[in-house]
Amino acid sequence: MQSADIAAIRKDYQLATLDEHQVGHDPLDFFRKWFLEAERSQLTDVNAMTLATVDKHHKPHARTVLLKGLEDNGFVFFTNYESAKGQELANNPYAALLFYWKELERQVRIEGIVEKISAADSETYFHSRPRLSRIGAWASPQSKPIEGRHILEMNFSKYEAEFSNIEVPRPAHWGGYKLVPVSVEFWQGRPSRLHDRILFSLSEGEWQLCRIAP
Repeated sequence: MQSADIAAIRKDYQLATLDEHQVGHDPLDFFRKWFLEAERSQLTDVNAMTLATVDKHHKPHARTVLLKGLEDNGFVFFTNYESAKGQELANNPYAALLFYWKELERQVRIEGIVEKISAADSETYFHSRPRLSRIGAWASPQSKPIEGRHILEMNFSKYEAEFSNIEVPRPAHWGGYKLVPVSVEFWQGRPSRLHDRILFSLSEGEWQLCRIAP
């Protein structure tokens, strides 16, 4: 079966507009507004975001993670600190996030510095997870080579038995990060590829706003 002509795939965006007066003075406040609209639209995986990091050889890496908290100064997610992304963030804390809500013809690009959240906050979130997910955090040596899926299943069975009669503790290697933004760009699709792009940049502790060309 012959594939479609990829170059011919296109869409004209016409759902909404975006201007400087709509976004206000705080990009996180406006992000909350857009996120709430995305939730109300019942989008699938509304909190899914692409996380991009750079390794010690300056090679970029990207993967999808889930937003699990939005604080006044940052975006929170959780992972294995010993994973590839954890090692990359330990070497270089600068990272980027991308939200894409195609049904709303919107995307948000965020760049900033990542820091670990407190152990107490990681504990609170970890114990809110389903029990089997907590066991999974112990069972998976994330990003490490394994001989086959049977390794994961063996590890899971091991820890399921070990924690059968007790609360599953949080592994020391698992916890939360917060990306503190230095730039946030809101993108709204528009007809004829003349998209609206509003960029916030942090300068001396103050957010500066400008429109940039699509």
